[in-house]
Parts: sequence; structure tokens; C-alpha cells
Amino acid sequence: MDSIEVVLVMLLAVVASAYIMRLLPRAIPLPLVQIALGALIAAKSSHGVDLEPDLFFLVFLPPLLFLDGWRIPKSGLLRDKGTILELALGLVIFTVVGAGFLIHWLIPAMPLPVAFALAAIISPTDPIAVSSIAANAPIPKRLMHILEGESLLNDASGLVCFRFAVAAALTGTFSLQTAALTFVWLVVAGIGAGVGVTMLVTVVQRWLTRHFGEPAGSPILVNLLLPFGAYLVAERLHASGILAAVAAGVTMSYVELSGHAHASTRIQRSAVWDTVQFALNGVMFVLLGEQLPDIYRGASISLEESGHLNPWWLVVYAFAITAGLLVLRLFWVWASLRLTIFKQTIRHLPRRKINPRLLLATTLAGARGTITLAGVLTLPLVLPDGSPFPARALTIFLACSVILISLLTASIVLPRLLAGMTFPAEPEEQQEEDLARRAAANAAIDAIEKTQIALMESEACVDPDVYPQAAARVISFYEHKLKEIDPESEHAWRKTDYAEKELRLAALDAERRTVFDLARHEQISDAISRKLVREIDLMEARYR
Repeated sequence: MDSIEVVLVMLLAVVASAYIMRLLPRAIPLPLVQIALGALIAAKSSHGVDLEPDLFFLVFLPPLLFLDGWRIPKSGLLRDKGTILELALGLVIFTVVGAGFLIHWLIPAMPLPVAFALAAIISPTDPIAVSSIAANAPIPKRLMHILEGESLLNDASGLVCFRFAVAAALTGTFSLQTAALTFVWLVVAGIGAGVGVTMLVTVVQRWLTRHFGEPAGSPILVNLLLPFGAYLVAERLHASGILAAVAAGVTMSYVELSGHAHASTRIQRSAVWDTVQFALNGVMFVLLGEQLPDIYRGASISLEESGHLNPWWLVVYAFAITAGLLVLRLFWVWASLRLTIFKQTIRHLPRRKINPRLLLATTLAGARGTITLAGVLTLPLVLPDGSPFPARALTIFLACSVILISLLTASIVLPRLLAGMTFPAEPEEQQEEDLARRAAANAAIDAIEKTQIALMESEACVDPDVYPQAAARVISFYEHKLKEIDPESEHAWRKTDYAEKELRLAALDAERRTVFDLARHEQISDAISRKLVREIDLMEARYR
């Protein structure tokens, strides 16, 4: 089977995984299904995909990190920035040092820089894997925001540490002073490149749109190319392309608040990015399953260098390293919570007790995933002198094993650990939504009244009596929305709104079936059918 055919089969496997998930128990996370399908592809194909490390890194990581930075809730990120930074920076360094020495102690034949490289690449957590598991476990929203913020930032810090460790393995030297200066440059220049490229592209795109209009599909394509541009510019500056992609995503989220993008562009772009995210994450896990047989064979050969001939030692190493990661994370999370309680005591704030179940949940929720896989597969094939990179296959096998074990552990234990737990309601989101709906509706009514007067006074006005009637109809719609969020009548209006939604959905379904039926009988053209169905679909999306 040719490589291009394998890629196409992998994409089909990603599609199939979504349907297979509906047939399996909910406790099984999607990544595990995709890994199993990848292993099935490997069993049926004559040869697998030969991965070029740098190309693999460029294709997969920038868009995923860009999207994470774009979509992560900024309010939660800023509110819990202290906790997130402790996990994303402090825990990563703590893990690299602790797990690095543990790995070198377990496998003395693995050089210390390679052990640190392995520890660095298994330190970042994966938000997609956690979200998949969280669908079956009642993880509090605030904890999910913290885990998402941690995964966004620890991707960058873990990959930067990984880069230093690989450089030390290649050169055989490591200078703390040089590393510190390089780290500062990587961070500052990487973030600067991401912000700069995003702002430059935004300014140029707005100028072109203002003077020449907006070609269909062009803004979406530019948006897809943006993370790659930020990544490549940063790499040319010898800065962190990873941080550039993250910074570009965060910057894009603020650029989006200007509201310059057309409504149709936002709708189409959201659908395109959802597809890209689903495809790239799925292919990553399918690729992991496809590579597993070769990884295992290579690791078995590398195992002989450690003085063990029994392949079961690979299993021992994998579980020992995963257990070590959990212990390190548990200790760090506990210490971080104790520090938070100590600060509350100093400030004379109400003290909160540490919930042991939530402490364990935070520990187990740190599942590894796509970033670990993408990073470890970029390990160099050879050293500068042409000799093979030491224990490369074993390193990749252990990283992949940590991904599998952490996913399995979290998917099995988390739902049982949090079962039956109740968490205090978080009214902030509903209050913010009601505030936005009320302000937007009032602004809409003011705009309708002003526009009505302007249209009636314009020279193009043919029938002034039409506008008051039209304005009254539109204003009544917004007055209805204001009554929905009125605290005094909220409950009754919520029930009425639910009933109205069901009736509207039934009506829209009937409209769509009728339009399709007319098109099938050639009573209307395909173009008219597509236009009307698109309007109906957009209305249905609003109510759903």
C-alpha cells in the first residue's frame, strides 16, 4: 500500500472512529478507538508511513496549538493565571528533573540527556484527550478551564525543554547560562513573532477588503495559513515556533472581537476549523496505532542495550514511568493547593479544605496525547557524527506507552472517582449571558428606531407607512427576548421558549422536506433549493 493510500485510509479511519464510538460504552475515549484502528491499518498494510520528523512537526502542531490559543476561555485563563502558571511552568520543570533522573535510574543505558528529553516530551498534558474523558466524568467547569490553560502553556514549555535536552544529546554539552539566555530569546521572540505576524496579516487583509472587497473563501484560507506563517517566521528567527503558534491564536481571539469579519465568513470558518481539528487530532492517534508495531520492534532491539532480554521489561518501564509521573503531579498539585490555602490564611480569607477526590481527579486528568506523540517523533535519526541517535526507538515506545496508559487510567478511574459528586452551581456564565442578551436586545431596539426614521426621511423612501409596521414586528421580537431574561418572569418564559423552539424545529423540518421534494420533482432549480435549504439550516442551527 502506497503512503498516500495509507493517509487516505487513516482519514477514513478517523471518520469511522466517530461512528464506532456510538456503538461502544461511553467510558471508552475516542483516542483509544483511533489508536486501535491505526493498529488494524498497520496489520493490513505491507509497509507503514515513513515520517519525516521536521515535516511532521510543521504539519500537525501549529494549527492545533493555534486553535487551542484561539478558543481557550480568556476569562478563566486570567482568573486562575497563578494556578495555571504553577502547573504549566513549575510542574513541567519539576517533571523534567524528577522523571529524567527516574528514567536514567531505571534504564542506565539511556544517556541522561535522552532521559531528560523523554521526561520533557511526556510532561505536557493533552486537552483533547482530557475533553474526551471529561465527557464521561462530571469534571467541574473551573477545573476544566485550569486543565485547558495548563495544556495550552505546558505544550510550549515542555517542547522548549525537549529542544534543549535534544540539543544536549546531540552536542554532548549543556550550559545553564546559555540555556537561560536561549530560553528568554525563544520565549520573547516566539511570542513577538506570533503577535506580529497575526497583526500584520490582519491589517493587510482589512486594507485589501476595504479597497477590493472580500473574495469568497479567501479570509478562511488566510486564517488556515496564519499558524504556519507564524511558526516559520519564528523558526527563521531561531525562536520558538510553538510559542509563536500559541501567541498567534491568542492574538486572533482578540482580533476577532473587533467584529470586522463577515457573518458568513465566521460561520464557514468555524466549520472548517472544527473539521481540521477533528481530522488532525484523529490522524495523530491513528498514526500512533499504525506506528506501534515498528516502535515495539525497535524498542525490543534497544532493550538489549539496557541488559535485559525479556520484552516484558518494556511493560515494567512504561508502568514505572507513568506511575512516577502521577506521583510527581500529585505532589505538585497538593503542594500548590497547600500554598493557596496558606495565602488565604494570610489574607484572612475563608479557608477551603482540600477535597481528596478532586485532588486525585486533577492528577489523573493530566492525560498525555497528540503533543507528546508529535514531539517524540521528531527525535533526530542520527547524531552529528552519523551514528544512530541513542535509544531513539525505546524513547518513542516509552512515550507512546505513557500516552496509552494515561488515557486508559483516566478513562477507567475518573468516571468512578467523580461519580455521585455534586459541585456548587456556577451562576457567573448565566449572569454574563443574560447581561449580554439584555444589552444586545436594547441596542438592537435603539438601532431599529433610528434606522426607521432615517429610512423614512431618505429620498429613496416610496411608502413611509411600511416602516412603522416593519419596525414594530422586529421590535416585538427583541421585546420577547428581553422578557425571557426578566428575573420576575424568567421561569415561565423559559418553558414557553422551550415549547416554541420545538415547534419551530418541527416547522423548519417540514419546510426543508418540502423544498427537497419540489427540487426532486424539478419544480424548482437546484440553485433555488440550495439557497432555501441553507436559510433553513442556519435557522435550525440557531435554535439547536
